[in-house]
Amino acid sequence: MKLLPYWHDSAPAFASAAPGEVRGSYDVAVIGAGFTGLGAARRLAMEGRSVVVLEAETVGFGASGRNGGHLNNGIAHSFLHACEAFGPQKAAALWRAYDAGIETIERIVAEEGIDCAFRRSGKLKLASKPAHYESLARNFEAVHRSVDPDTAMLTRADLAGEVVSESFHGGMLQRRSAMMHMGRFVVGLGEAAARRGAVIYERAPVTERRSAGGGWELVTPRGRVRAGKVLLATGAYTTGAFPWFRRRIVPVGSFVVATRPLTEAEIAATVPGDRTYVTSLNVGNYFRLAPDRRLIWGGRARFSARSDQSSDAQSGAILKASLRATFPQLGDVAVDYCWGGLVDMTRDRFPRAGEADGVHFAMGYSGHGAQIATHMGEIIADLMTGRANRNPLADLPWPAVPGHFGRPWFLPLVGAYYKALDLIH
Repeated sequence: MKLLPYWHDSAPAFASAAPGEVRGSYDVAVIGAGFTGLGAARRLAMEGRSVVVLEAETVGFGASGRNGGHLNNGIAHSFLHACEAFGPQKAAALWRAYDAGIETIERIVAEEGIDCAFRRSGKLKLASKPAHYESLARNFEAVHRSVDPDTAMLTRADLAGEVVSESFHGGMLQRRSAMMHMGRFVVGLGEAAARRGAVIYERAPVTERRSAGGGWELVTPRGRVRAGKVLLATGAYTTGAFPWFRRRIVPVGSFVVATRPLTEAEIAATVPGDRTYVTSLNVGNYFRLAPDRRLIWGGRARFSARSDQSSDAQSGAILKASLRATFPQLGDVAVDYCWGGLVDMTRDRFPRAGEADGVHFAMGYSGHGAQIATHMGEIIADLMTGRANRNPLADLPWPAVPGHFGRPWFLPLVGAYYKALDLIH
């Protein structure tokens, strides 16, 4: 079993990193070479701006290359809850922003010829308890009526052609959802940004920022750059150089395993619907087939802010047990990959984007970012150039998390609370 992301191991290496010393003056500096940062860099370069990208590790190293591979449309929360929190109009705008995020990816894949197995697969949210089915049905009625008619409720009997397990009691189908090979897309997006003119430095973490002549000077171990504007696109990997954001982002580990490639008979006996699947538990699971037909199975597993080989292996053992409990017909199918990554959670689990503390930003995707991050990168790029203001998150307040200064000491308590909710409800 390899303790590294399947997306990294099965994608080509990024070939266009800038060599040598980090230096120069640019219109915009982007910090972070994931979906958000690269989506913004490509857009900025296409608009004729000089842009540099500073990545602490390698292109797609963080959440963009460590997720479960889902591009699920609509908000992850209950739409009814969003209506209560923000009003029906704002809730609908947020829902449609996620739909637009998938459309942006689909457009870029076509424009740049990125080979990433993009496919509109549909998402099935599975009711793990009978009461959850009733809750999903209430949410479905509001969604279907107000924002997404391309949805349906499936009964337990309907699931026979979708997912073969005794663990589920029906589900809500969102047909606009998609999937792709995350590693190939993020590398392809980086190559596209570089072709358009962006300068991309890998292994160049920003350790300090200084005000400089109406702009910023950004310091890295490999040198420094100056930029008129800065976009922070680091999510859960935001460093102490940006404490304002660290107080508002809670890094939470999310963990994934991938089996050996399944046979067609094994697929027919487990996930014949070949969609993205998410369970309804607070501490639940998400799963899909990879392009090479292995089953990718993820979940919180443990409430930890660590993602290293030791932590990932512990979580992998928990995930393997839950996989076998859900699909006992797979027996002891071999697991080829086990990995983890950090999710940038906000207190209300809605993302944030705009300008604060002297920089532009887009982050806080809360485990639902792969489908919208590239889109938000383009939106913030347009905001920075004055081309347009299409930010659907512009007026969301973002208070600091009380008692949080970067290290989430409270995660075990949060995990215990959500596990208790799953037992009760």
